[in-house]
Amino acid sequence: MQLGMVGLGRMGGNIVRRLMNGGHHAVVYDRDPNVVEALTREGAAGAASLDDLVGKLDAPRAVWVMLPAGQITETTIETLGKLLSPGDVIIDGGNTFWQDDIRRARTLKENNLHYVDVGTSGGIWGYERGYCMMIGGDKQIVDRLDPIFATLAPGIGEIPRTPGRDGRDPRVERGYLHAGPVGAGHFVKMVHNGIEYGLMQAYAEGFDILKNANIDALPSEHRFDLDIADIAEVWRRGSVIPSWLLDLTASALASNATLDTYSGFVEDSGEGRWTINAAIEEAVPAEVLTSALFARFRSRKEHTFAEKILSAMRAGFGGHKEPQQHPDPAQQAAPDHLLKPKAERA
Repeated sequence: MQLGMVGLGRMGGNIVRRLMNGGHHAVVYDRDPNVVEALTREGAAGAASLDDLVGKLDAPRAVWVMLPAGQITETTIETLGKLLSPGDVIIDGGNTFWQDDIRRARTLKENNLHYVDVGTSGGIWGYERGYCMMIGGDKQIVDRLDPIFATLAPGIGEIPRTPGRDGRDPRVERGYLHAGPVGAGHFVKMVHNGIEYGLMQAYAEGFDILKNANIDALPSEHRFDLDIADIAEVWRRGSVIPSWLLDLTASALASNATLDTYSGFVEDSGEGRWTINAAIEEAVPAEVLTSALFARFRSRKEHTFAEKILSAMRAGFGGHKEPQQHPDPAQQAAPDHLLKPKAERA
């Protein structure tokens, strides 16, 4: 199958590579011509502009946008909406706010264009491991794109099958889900990332307690000088709290037990805020997820070992890097795309 890809960053480029390895054909565009050139050497067809990309695709076209949430994605989709033809599909695989999906789909439908939102999890390891995808859109269009999703998904692999799933959608066991209409994919991914905040915070706080088990304030007989790297490793094997996040933590601690290459300044990418907003609108208590989000805010004023653990995990799964110069937290405001007051949700 043929796919156009706009945005060749940490995930976009590897999505293209995985698709090409699966026999698909890709036309790629990025504002950086060097990354376009690199992928053309690997077999993709390069495009010099969005117009050029659309011209190199056969109808009905499918264009996947893999850009940061916010104005750059908004502008790109608006431009594509003017270039594409009736029956074509725009796929947003970034971390877009789900209500923006609904608005965009409504606008594109006026020109008989289709829109699919794909919450994509897998980070920088997706090329090897595959991508877990949560998809929103019309069934007919999602089914048309199934060869793309099937190639990107991790497959059943070695994960034990869950008893009692007979008769259910088999795609779910292979790592991708048609969650519902437009917006449902990014809504599910939003909550996924909110949960991720809570899981990461739990690991971070636990390891911070272990690290401080030998402080002078404790009675001498209550102190333990613990090997945190070994604890992380043993928990990976047979305990009830293993996960990929723990794998990444163990790897980081094995390389640098003090994590002194991290300051502990932890960014948030928006989905945690949106998850809490959804909880408020639904009157659902979400104490753990809310606390995890506020812990990230606190990290920008004071840094603990727990925050270094968080930074290490974020670097491990997504290649997220701490800012080189930390801004004054008192002067920080949330980017516009992280805040979605109801009055602005058209």
